[in-house]
Amino acid sequence: MAFQNTIQIAGLKDWLVRQVIHQKLNNPLGYGMAIFGAVGLSWVLSMLPLKVAMLIVGGMVGIPVVVACFANLFLGINVMLVAGFFLGLAAKYTNAPIGTALDGLMVLMLVGLLVRLIKEKDFSFAKSPISIFILAWIYYNLLEVLNPWAGSKLAWVYTVRTVALLLAIYFVAAYALDSKRRIFTTVKVILGLAFFSALYSLKQEFIGFSNAEITWLHADEERFMLIFQWDRMRVFSLFSDPTTFGILMGYMSVFCLLLASGPFKIWKRIALVISGISMLMGMAYAGSRTPFVMLPMGIVFFMVLTFKRETILACIVFFMLGTVMVLKSTNSAVIWRIQSAFRGESSDTIEVRMKNQERVQPYIHSHPVGAGLGSTGYWGKRFTPDSWLASFAHDSLYVRLAVETGWIGLILYMSLLFVAMKTSIYYYFRVKDPTIKTMYLGFTITVFLLALASYPQEAITLLPTSIVFYVMLAMIVRLKDFDPNFQKIQAL
Repeated sequence: MAFQNTIQIAGLKDWLVRQVIHQKLNNPLGYGMAIFGAVGLSWVLSMLPLKVAMLIVGGMVGIPVVVACFANLFLGINVMLVAGFFLGLAAKYTNAPIGTALDGLMVLMLVGLLVRLIKEKDFSFAKSPISIFILAWIYYNLLEVLNPWAGSKLAWVYTVRTVALLLAIYFVAAYALDSKRRIFTTVKVILGLAFFSALYSLKQEFIGFSNAEITWLHADEERFMLIFQWDRMRVFSLFSDPTTFGILMGYMSVFCLLLASGPFKIWKRIALVISGISMLMGMAYAGSRTPFVMLPMGIVFFMVLTFKRETILACIVFFMLGTVMVLKSTNSAVIWRIQSAFRGESSDTIEVRMKNQERVQPYIHSHPVGAGLGSTGYWGKRFTPDSWLASFAHDSLYVRLAVETGWIGLILYMSLLFVAMKTSIYYYFRVKDPTIKTMYLGFTITVFLLALASYPQEAITLLPTSIVFYVMLAMIVRLKDFDPNFQKIQAL
C-alpha cells in the first residue's frame, strides 16, 4: 500500500510539473485557477470599503506598471504621456495624490537612467546644445535655493520638484528613444491621445458633461465663471480648464495637418486630416483666444520654412477665408469668440496685462535673480500670502520667470527655446529622409508655437504639454541619427 501511495504521489508531482513548469498553466488547470482567483478576489473586494478596494486594485495594477517602467524606459515615457493626459480627468473623480504618484514615477525612471549610465558610461545620446541649456536651467533652478530675496524655502522645494523632474524627462526620453521606430511610435501615442482628447471635448459639447464633471464645476465658483461664458459652457475635455485644452489642440492640430502633407500612406494622411479637423473643432468650442492666434502664426512660419509656390498659394487662400470669417457678422458665441481674438474685443484684457507688466518691471530690474521659485501663483499664496507678488497676476510664463528667477533666469530660458528652435531648423534643412524631414518640420513649428503661446499664457508648464514639449525636444536631438544622409555629412 505504501509503495502504491508513493507511485501516486510521484505521478501527481510529474503532472503538476508538466502543468505548471512546462505548460506554464496555459491549460485547463491554469484557467480554472485564474477564474477561481478572480471570483475570490472580487468577493473580498466587495466586502471592503470602496476606498480600500480601489487602493488595493490600484496597487495590483500600479506596482507591476511601475516596475515595468523602471525596467523599460521607453514604456515609461509612453506611460508618462498617458498619465499626463488623464491626470486632469482622474482628479475630477478622486482626491488621491495622483500628481505625487506621477512625480514618483519620474524619479524612478530617472534612477533607472542613472543606473544604466553608470554601467554603460555612454552619454552620446544627449550630445546636443539643447542638453547643455537644459542642464544649465536645472542647475540655475537648484541654485535658487540660495536666493536672498526668496520669501520661503518651502515654496522653492515644491516648485523645483516639478521643474527639475519635468526637465529630467528630456534625458530619459533621449536615452529611451533610440530608434526611428520608437520615435514614430511615441509620436503616434501623442497623436492618439490628442485625438481622443478632441473627441471627448466634442462629446462634452454635443452630449454633455458627466455627473462628476458637473459636480467638479459647481464646487468652485471662480472655476464655474471661467468656464460658463457667453451663455454656454466651454469644453475642457480631460483637463483642468479650457485654456490648457485649447492650447494643446492649437499646436497639435497644426502638427497633424503638417504631417498630413508628408510622404505617408493615403489612409494615414486621411486619418491625420480627420484628427486635425477634430482638434480644430475642440479648440473652437474651448473658446480660448490664444490658440486662435497660434493657428495663423503657425501657417506663416510653415510658409517661411518651406517657401514653395503651392504652399504660398495655399496660405493666401487660408488667410482670405480667415479674413472673411473674421469680418462676417454672426450670432454664434463660438464664432464670435474666434473673431474677438483678431478684432480687438480683448483689448481690455491686454491693457490690464500690460499695466501689470509695467508695474512689475522695476522689481525685475532691481532683482537679477528674482524673488525666488514659488513666489507667485498658487505657491506664493500658500507660503508667502503677505507678499504683494503672491496676488500678482503674471498671466505669462515669461513674466513669471522674470519675477521668480530674475532677468538672468529669463534670458537663460529664452536661450533654451532659441537653441531648441535653431537646432530643429538646422536638422530640417540637412536630413534627406522625407518622413524624418516632415517630422522635423512639425517639431520646429510646435516649438515655435509654444514659445509664442507662452507670452500670454503659461503654455509650456501646463500638463500634458510640459511632458509633450520635453519629449519632443528629445526627439529633435535623436531623430537625425536615423537619417543616412545626415550621417554621411557628419562623417565628412
